[in-house]
Amino acid sequence: MEASVIKKINRKRMSFLVFLTCALLLCFAFYLELVEGLDPCPLCTLQRACIAVGGSFALIASMHNPGRVGFLCYAVLQVLFFSIGGALAGRQIYLQSLPTDLVPSCGPDLDYLLEIFPIFEVLRMIILNDGSCSEVLWRFLGFSIPQWTILAFLLLTVMCLLQISNKLENEIASKS
Repeated sequence: MEASVIKKINRKRMSFLVFLTCALLLCFAFYLELVEGLDPCPLCTLQRACIAVGGSFALIASMHNPGRVGFLCYAVLQVLFFSIGGALAGRQIYLQSLPTDLVPSCGPDLDYLLEIFPIFEVLRMIILNDGSCSEVLWRFLGFSIPQWTILAFLLLTVMCLLQISNKLENEIASKS
């Protein structure tokens, strides 16, 4: 009985740590936007959304303290959004590595696209055609923002996968 309480506390703490990491990432993104004057490109905006949604699931999991199935569902949803965010960051890194003559043309502003087209068409246009995401505006230790972001997504995904594998190991051990 006592061991299961400790496991729940650890799950809650890990979920809260994932949330806290997401909150700090978003705070830094808004710092770069509002203080440093770096406007986010459409891919950056989608990556922020993935961090926000994944972090929200982590916060809900830490506050809700669900049972086995609920906890697993929250962790899988977090992995899903962090993986999508990592793929978007990977796309942006690819665009930034292209020679200037191979960069796709820049699309219209994201607000305009959202007013005119359905959401899935906007996502397709952003992912496939947006050359505005190829510009490197900021570097730290030689890495661009999407390179740091993909590392953050990798870290967050690993944290969630560790929670899932721990949870599955605990379930297997309890069934034996």
